[in-house]
Amino acid sequence: MKYLHTMVRVRDLQESLDFYALLGLREVRRSEHPEGRYTLVFLAAPGDESAQLELTYNWDPEDYGTARNFGHVAYAVEDVYALCQRLLDAGVTINRPPRDGRMAFVRSPDLISIELLQAGPALPAMEPWASMPNTGVW
Repeated sequence: MKYLHTMVRVRDLQESLDFYALLGLREVRRSEHPEGRYTLVFLAAPGDESAQLELTYNWDPEDYGTARNFGHVAYAVEDVYALCQRLLDAGVTINRPPRDGRMAFVRSPDLISIELLQAGPALPAMEPWASMPNTGVW
C-alpha cells in the first residue's frame, strides 16, 4: 500500500492555487473533465511529489460548509516563523501562531485547516509570535 494524495474541494480554483503557492506547493498535474463539470489539480512540495494534495473544483457552485469535519493537512517546513510571516504579509490569518516555535495553523480559502510543523527541533520562542493570540478556529 502507498499513500497517494489527500483531496479537498475548493470553491475558487485560482484563489486556492494562490494560497497553496504561498505555502510553497507547486502544481504537478491538472485534468479537466467537461463531462463531469470539474477540474482536478494536484499539488506537491518541491522535491517531494510522493505526498500530493488534490484540489477538486466543481464548476457548478456548492456550499461545502466550514470543512471542520475534514481535520487538517500537515506540512513540515524549514522555518515556521518565516513562512507564517510570508502568509501574514499576504493577508492570511494565522489562526494558531507558532508561539512555541514548533506549530502553527492557518486555513485555506476553503476553510481547510493547514498545520505547519517546524522540521527538526522547535525554534526558540520569539516575538511577535510568542505573545500573539489565537484567531478564530482551525
